[in-house]
Amino acid sequence: MEARKNLDLRPGDTIRVWQKIEEEKGKYRLQAFEGLVLARKHGTEPGATFTVRRVLSGVGVEKVFPLYSPLVDKIEILKRSRVRRAKLYYIREKVSREARRQLRRTRVIGGSTTTEAKLEAAAEAEVREESESVAAEAGTPEKN
Repeated sequence: MEARKNLDLRPGDTIRVWQKIEEEKGKYRLQAFEGLVLARKHGTEPGATFTVRRVLSGVGVEKVFPLYSPLVDKIEILKRSRVRRAKLYYIREKVSREARRQLRRTRVIGGSTTTEAKLEAAAEAEVREESESVAAEAGTPEKN
């Protein structure tokens, strides 16, 4: 209890929470949930909680853990990040905005998906081939 009270858990930390999950009657296993701390609420009082977010299979998952819960076995702080907000709820929209932007970049051509980068590379290759053929016809070597 005292160790959890003194645990310096802040928004922006990347942590691993080991949670006890009951399998059968009286049998527990430990499962890790690793992610970014978005918020910490109610300080060090008995009802204190912290919210952890992680992306699993392209889907954002958030869990709210009670700080003093007996089902939370241990909390490991893996990385510290400097943040300028007390609550990092804006991360939710930021991630979804980036995902939407990636989908917009992807185009469907002939039943297969091709990104703009591949299209640009193909266009550059065509231009290069054309300039080489024009230079060969003129009889002058091309300079790179």
